[in-house]
Amino acid sequence: MTGHRIVIADDEPHVLSALAQLLESAGHIMVGKAGTGEEAISLCQSLRPDVVLLDVHMPGMDGLEAAKRIMSSHPLPVVICTAYCDDDLMNMAANVGVYAYVVKPCRLSDLLPAINVAISRFEESRLLRGEIETLKQALEDRKCIEQAKGIVMRTRQLTEEQAHRFLQQESQRQSRLLRELAEAIVLADRTFSSKCYDERGSAGEAG
Repeated sequence: MTGHRIVIADDEPHVLSALAQLLESAGHIMVGKAGTGEEAISLCQSLRPDVVLLDVHMPGMDGLEAAKRIMSSHPLPVVICTAYCDDDLMNMAANVGVYAYVVKPCRLSDLLPAINVAISRFEESRLLRGEIETLKQALEDRKCIEQAKGIVMRTRQLTEEQAHRFLQQESQRQSRLLRELAEAIVLADRTFSSKCYDERGSAGEAG
């Protein structure tokens, strides 16, 4: 098994050391240790670990707030380590993007599955976000192409089928993506319409 690069955050030095030794004994690599949430955020930003383990209760910024900021700026799998486990805490952790947790005292038999779960769920979520963004982009592309087709139908007096074929042929002729061509047509039409409006307004004022 290839070890994961891990950042650990806990305000108790002996716990921090024990966690590092446990995970290193399993082949993982400790790339950073933090005693506060702020330090954990800084380490994650600079070191880009594969996963971060965060204690919940730390001075200043707690682990949940640190997890929230990490997920909003440079997302990565987060495991929460806590001495107390209740539904409210788990709900708050889930809301900030935490996918796994371990109850203290942390044992290797609990840590390893939690890390694997966090990484697996993070990847699933990342793939899902990618699919959603792809669908959004496809819808935006379709909307723009339909706008361009309507402009071509109006300006060239073509049927919908003829306008669609015209766009496809122009896309091939210009070696441009259909979406790019459609965006150019829509932009040109808006620019022309705006110019005509300004000219009519100027003529009206002159009259």
